[in-house]
Amino acid sequence: MKSKLLLFDIDGTLLTSHAGKVALSIALKDRFGFDNDLKHIELAGRTDAGIARQIFAAHGIEPTPENLSKFYDGYLHHLSHLLPDHPGKVFAGVIELLEKLKQHPEFVVALLTGNLSRGAEIKLSHYGIWHYFEFGAFADDHHERNQLGPFAMSRAQEKHGVAFAPKNIIILGDTPHDIACARAIQAKALAVCTGIHTREELAACHPDILLDDLTDTEGVIEILQNA
Repeated sequence: MKSKLLLFDIDGTLLTSHAGKVALSIALKDRFGFDNDLKHIELAGRTDAGIARQIFAAHGIEPTPENLSKFYDGYLHHLSHLLPDHPGKVFAGVIELLEKLKQHPEFVVALLTGNLSRGAEIKLSHYGIWHYFEFGAFADDHHERNQLGPFAMSRAQEKHGVAFAPKNIIILGDTPHDIACARAIQAKALAVCTGIHTREELAACHPDILLDDLTDTEGVIEILQNA
C-alpha cells in the first residue's frame, strides 16, 4: 500500500532550461507589445500565474481572465518551439531516482510545481520524464504556491483512496518558496541545492532535509523512507 506522497518541483529541482524565461518574454511582446527581459521579475519558486501577474503589474496590464489566457497561450506556444533550441538538461541522478521511486511500493510520485499544467507536460515530455508523475498541482490551480498543497492532497486521495497525512507528504524543491509551501500544509520539506539558491540560503529556511543534489539514488530513497 502506498504510504508516502512525494511532490516534486520542476525547474531547478529536476531540470534546468532557459526556454521558459525566453518564452515568457516573447509572449509579452507578441501578445501585448511590451519588451521586457524579466530581469526585475522574480521567477524562481513562483508560479507561472504569479509571474504573469508580476509582469502585468509592471506594464499596467489588467490581470483579467481574458488577458491571462492570451498571455498563457502565447507562452505555451513559444515554449514548445523554443525548448529544442535552448540548452537545458535533466540534473544528474534524477532519471535514476524517478525510475526507482516509480517502482517502489511505498511512494506516490507526483508534481507540485509553479508551471502551468500544459507547460509542465511540454517541458517534462521534451526531457523524457513526464511519464514518471501520476498527477500534479499546478499554476492553473492557484497563483500562490502555498495554496497548491491541498490540490495535490485531494488528487492523491482521489487516485489512491488514501488521505495522506501531512507527516507522510514530502515536498521536494530548490527554493525557499518550496519550503514555505511544505510548511503551509505541515508537510516535510526536502531542499536540494541545484537551483539558484545556495546551501546557506536554503539552510536558513530550516528544511527537514537538505541535499546538494539527487545523485545518490539509494541514499535519497533511504532518506525519503526514514523522513
